[in-house]
Amino acid sequence: MPGTRRKPGRMGPWIDGLGVRFMELGYTPSSVRNRLKDVGQLGRWMASANLQASQLTRDAVIAFVRARRADGHRRVSGARSFEPVLDYLKSQRVVVEGTPSPTPLDELIAQYRIWLVAERGLAAPTVLRYEKLARRFLQGRAEAHGGRLVEELAGTDVVAFLVRETTRLTVGAAKGRVAELRSLLRYLYLKGLTPLPLATAVPPVAGWRDTGIPAGFAAGDVQRLLDVCDQDSPAGIRDLAILVLVARLGLRSSEVARMELGDIDWRGGEIAVRGKARRRDRLPLPSDVGETLSAYLRKARPSTPHRQVFLTCKAPTTVIRPDLVSGVTKRACQRAGLRAIGAHRLRHAMATEMLRRGATLVQVSQVLRHRDLATTAIYAKVDVVALRRVAQPWPGAQQ
Repeated sequence: MPGTRRKPGRMGPWIDGLGVRFMELGYTPSSVRNRLKDVGQLGRWMASANLQASQLTRDAVIAFVRARRADGHRRVSGARSFEPVLDYLKSQRVVVEGTPSPTPLDELIAQYRIWLVAERGLAAPTVLRYEKLARRFLQGRAEAHGGRLVEELAGTDVVAFLVRETTRLTVGAAKGRVAELRSLLRYLYLKGLTPLPLATAVPPVAGWRDTGIPAGFAAGDVQRLLDVCDQDSPAGIRDLAILVLVARLGLRSSEVARMELGDIDWRGGEIAVRGKARRRDRLPLPSDVGETLSAYLRKARPSTPHRQVFLTCKAPTTVIRPDLVSGVTKRACQRAGLRAIGAHRLRHAMATEMLRRGATLVQVSQVLRHRDLATTAIYAKVDVVALRRVAQPWPGAQQ
């Protein structure tokens, strides 16, 4: 039996298929053998527990892991490592999970999710954040009012929920909660589920707007981040391509993660950017950025059916999440001996460097793809040379 010297118990019929699946997910041959050994141990435990493959669930896997550890085995794979096994069994229709009947809360959240995507055009991570707050708010409402979700919903309920939510949050996070709750209340009113526009009852969060100054990051330090990427390893080649897109084109983390192979127009020298609210912008593709992307696609990108440009370097091979872009940036900072920053700081660095070289705020706004010039206006604070020209002398300074 491939991958294990002992019989794989009740997982025997699927060992060969799992070996192929592990290879497709990017595992090395040695890793495949080790994972098939784990599957064999699981199959033998299933036989002792009188458990059929069709009954295998996440809870059963957790019970198997606990049993192995209780027997004194020191090296036991965690339950998460068996996720590809469960996914494979589902794809083969061996495991068919029953779908529980949706509750009224589930149905309302599902309709709200559709509205967020279809009507407001929000990105998936934003939709998830809005959905989580909506579920907390409505679940708490149902528990406190005998299962009633929106019946007799009043402004006092809204304010009380926000007070509980924002007690330990920063001003920025509290403003996010306010926006999320207003969105839900606006939806409930538009769909006729509440008689009053309760979004107006959501109190604003106290805090001065645009009082901060964008944190700077020197152009020389940006270059150091690029220089420390190891061009002899697939991970280093990929990381360099990611950092170049953020530092040279000012892409957001989500825009890097969503980029697809078809978004790169090699002949036209352009790149399509999948921005916020379904926006599609086209940016010039500088030669150095194109060369870095080409090197990644030729040398380091795994061969998979995924259309996204950037993939994970470790198995299972899948598309990257937006937070990995900041993770790449922080690890590069550590290697360069610089203070750790997130990927968004590189957008700030690019904007301030453009101003230093004489670009106008309108030009910076176009490159950063801000919908409102007021968003870009904060960068006027870092144009110290221009500010000195318009600054008035302090009264009495010459006395």
